[in-house]
Amino acid sequence: MSADVAIIGAGYVGMPHAQTFADAGRKVVLVDINPAVVEGINRGESHIEDVHSDDLKRLVDAGLISATTDFGVVAGCAAVVIAVPTPLSPQREPDLAYVERAARSIGPHLRKGHVVVLESTTYPGTTREVLQPVLEERSGLKAGADFHLAFAPERVDPGRTDWTTKSTPKVVGGIDAASTEAAAALYRGALDDVHEVSTAEAAELTKLLENIFRSVNIALVNELAQLCDRMDIDVWEVIEAAATKPFGFMPFQPGPGLGGHCIPLDPYYLAWKAREFDFNTRFVELAGEINNNMPYFCRSVISQALNHGAQKPLKGSKILLLGVAYKADIGDVRESPAEKLLQLLRNAGADVSYHDPYVAEFDGLRSVPLDPTAYDCIAIVTAHSTIDYDELVDAAPLVVDLRNATGVKGTASDKVFKL
Repeated sequence: MSADVAIIGAGYVGMPHAQTFADAGRKVVLVDINPAVVEGINRGESHIEDVHSDDLKRLVDAGLISATTDFGVVAGCAAVVIAVPTPLSPQREPDLAYVERAARSIGPHLRKGHVVVLESTTYPGTTREVLQPVLEERSGLKAGADFHLAFAPERVDPGRTDWTTKSTPKVVGGIDAASTEAAAALYRGALDDVHEVSTAEAAELTKLLENIFRSVNIALVNELAQLCDRMDIDVWEVIEAAATKPFGFMPFQPGPGLGGHCIPLDPYYLAWKAREFDFNTRFVELAGEINNNMPYFCRSVISQALNHGAQKPLKGSKILLLGVAYKADIGDVRESPAEKLLQLLRNAGADVSYHDPYVAEFDGLRSVPLDPTAYDCIAIVTAHSTIDYDELVDAAPLVVDLRNATGVKGTASDKVFKL
């Protein structure tokens, strides 16, 4: 079918955007390279938690959403939104292969008047320096003169219901004023609030700042948690007390590390780009170092808890990781710190299992029933709200609480060790 908007990438960003545009009456075609995903969408079956299958089925049946592996559909659309992954290389450098591949596939089908928007998180300059040349070369058209080109960073927080794709303000910046205006008009037709900035580079850096802000502040409390461990002070009590100040403070929580599709990765995009300008982003890289070290510190906490609470070494102990998703009450395991912690415990000789009501399989294991009495130690990695933590404290022989999920009862218990 013909469509108004083509969205390249039917993932955690593309799917909610498709639903939002379709709910506003726009015909959307999702273009993805995975045939199984495409077939599922066309049956009305969603593979993304934030888009329920019944909602998708309704929109598919109404002819407002379809999916294909054929990039040729771009030619019949008025706008193209690129929402593909931007991971890091093993050397923690930007990997724009998905963006470049999408551009090469879109280019031959571009026509005059098209609006092209990149949503994938990246470093300042990507839209103009990487995406634009490929689109121009493959299409024979000129960005700014023949088609509009802009950047509008995704702001998807999986599992969140108070702020959705529709209600979260959308930042838009184009390669020129006309591109900004055209992209803003596209989003204003479906979203509640659009904020225009002067350039694509400003929009690209806006997204990085949002995530670096969280990374740096989480690193601060993660470092404080390690100091509090040495000083025998309850870091959770300190954060709770500081949060009573009605101005000048925003509480962040320590934990076993960073997870998700943005915060663990995006700061490195800026650090890499900054070196081009002979500038070292010391706060950014230090925060990454501290956060990346947290699984190692948490392994140490588990080891100490076994030594002091059960008089057992880590080697040979049966440990249950409670929760492996990167945050509570969702099944998203992208960049979850549980993966590194699991590997570290295995390397130390521990017998590790996991229980997560949202994640059936993880790192070669399957979720096991929650039986606290069957393990030497329960380590709370993700604090899902479906778990009765008071009951867990009563039943388990030893608990390492990396999320303060056990609350006051855990603080008062001799068999609960907190981060």
